[in-house]
Parts: sequence; C-alpha cells; structure tokens
Amino acid sequence: MASQTVQGARYRLLGRSGLRVSRLALGTMTFGQAPWGCHAGAAAEILDRYLDWGGNLIDTADHYAGGESERMLGAMLAERGARDKMVIVDKFSLGAGETGANAVGNGRKTMVASLDASLKRLGTDYIDLYTLHLWDGVTPVEEVMRALDDAMRAGKIRYVALSDVTGWYAARAQTLAEWRGYAPVCALQLEYSLLERGLELEFPSLCDSLGMGMLAWAPLCNGLLAGKHRRPEDGGLAAGRVKAVAESGRFDRLTERNWTIIAELERVAAALDRPMAQVAINWVANRPGVGAVILGATRAAQISETLGALDFAIPDELLADLERVSALPKIFPYRFLERMQPVLQPR
Repeated sequence: MASQTVQGARYRLLGRSGLRVSRLALGTMTFGQAPWGCHAGAAAEILDRYLDWGGNLIDTADHYAGGESERMLGAMLAERGARDKMVIVDKFSLGAGETGANAVGNGRKTMVASLDASLKRLGTDYIDLYTLHLWDGVTPVEEVMRALDDAMRAGKIRYVALSDVTGWYAARAQTLAEWRGYAPVCALQLEYSLLERGLELEFPSLCDSLGMGMLAWAPLCNGLLAGKHRRPEDGGLAAGRVKAVAESGRFDRLTERNWTIIAELERVAAALDRPMAQVAINWVANRPGVGAVILGATRAAQISETLGALDFAIPDELLADLERVSALPKIFPYRFLERMQPVLQPR
C-alpha cells in the first residue's frame, strides 16, 4: 500500500483505488449525540484540530444522532470551505429514525432513500465513500452491489465500501463486482483493537488478495484502552458511555482477559512514556491490511492526544508483549491448516 507525507499527516492509497486518505480518520458518531456525545461548539473544535493536523478522512452515518451528525458535519465543512478537500465516509442500513418496513436494511429502496437523505443533510451532491453499514442477512448481495454501482454511475458516490460483514460476504461482493464490471469494494470498515482481534483470522489476507483497505473502528474499545477505566476493586468505570452501557447489562467487554490486556498496555505505555490511547492506536494502525484508524472524541483535548499516535514506533520486544497477552486461540480450520502446511511442502 503506497504512502506519502503531506502537511504532517501520512496518507495512503485506500485498497487498490487511487483515493488518498490519511491514516487517522475522524469519526463523528459523537457529534450531536446525547447524552455522551458533544455539542456543536465542541464538535467544531474537534474538527479544527483534525484539519490543522492535516487529516482528510471523516466518517459519519445516517444513524448517528438520528442524522444530526451529518447535518453538523456538512454545516461545519461548508463554513470552512473544506468539503472538496475532505473524503467523507457515509453509511446506510440503520436509518435516521424513520419508520416503515423499508426504513432500515440493505435493499435498493432503503439505500436510495438513505443516500438522498444523507446528501441533503450533508449539503453536498456526492459522497466520497458510501458504505453498507451492517449486513442485514437477507438482501441478496447482487442487489446491493448493483444498487451501489448505479449510485456511482449517477454521480452520487465516488467509491464503495462495506462495514461489519462476514469474510465470505465481502469476498462474494468483490468477486461479483469484478465479474460484472460493478464499482469494486475499495474498503472494509471493521472493529479492531487489542481487545477485539477476531478479524485477523481472515480479513488481512482477504483485503490483500482482493484489493480492499481496512478502516478500523473502536481502536480504544469504547475507551477501555484509554486508561480511564479500572477494575471494580480499583475504582471502577469512569462516568460516560461505557459505564452507562455496562449498567444496562449490554456491555460484554469487562472480562478478566481484557483487564489483563489493559494492565499490560498500561505497562508498555509507561515504558514508552506515552499515553495508553496513543499506544493502542499505534498498534492497530500498523497491523497488516489497515489503511486508516477511525478516532472518536467528545473533547478537543482527546483528539489532540490521539492524533499523536503515529509519532513513534513501538519496539519489537514491547510489541511482542502486547501480541502475547492479546492473541486469540486459533480455531478450526485455521489451526488445522497451519499444522498441515509442512505436509504440503515439496519433498
């Protein structure tokens, strides 16, 4: 994957496309999102810090704050005259609060309505990277890829991406696009962090083989890797989104394994004299297949800190420690195939 340095931010080509994106992206799920997000003033300051750093990749979705994230982002970019310099990632599938049988999902009717509504809220006539937000498990992949290709030919989108899909689905979508001459998938957006490494079983090799770049979301696992949360006996969770979700019983990340990983990350960060958040993001940004890491923030100070995540290298011995503590056990067929590789070598 080619890269270059521009205005302090390193840029990469996304997948096999000619689209240059900064390695750190700004996520806007927090924009306008009550009660744990940020208001317009804080969002503007976050955006300004990101633009000053030299970033050009901004992620949003119709679902974020019921469409308010898109409205805020569009207005702020217009005020700064920055729209055409930015690569906007937008997503459909979950809707912006509309009702009706086709308000959500992956079907053509849903996609067309969602795209037009997003363009209106953003105040733009095109979206750079339009993304299926979440696989609905029912819409035929042929319908999805044809609808996305039609949107690109109509000039409403520039590139195509998929988010939160299985490996086989992404492979089928890309193969179908190649076979029928549809717009190819140039990126996959997936959760990736020291606490969530499940995608490593298939997606890095899939992306390398089929020409897709990975956009990693939740590199801090909702803030667990930022150092502000502790085990119950050591002070517990800090106020905010994680605590609210955990108290509702819908947060499954507070495991003994994860607390062990967090403790090791804290040790490595101290050895490097770097914030835990920077080390966690640096680790993700330098994993195979990763094109960009999406950063979220509710305060300007947070984005200023995390934008420093590429300013250093983690020594090999400390990388090995992080690898050891966070590695997942290999399951079938990966464990079996790895064990059988020697049998397949020429004698």
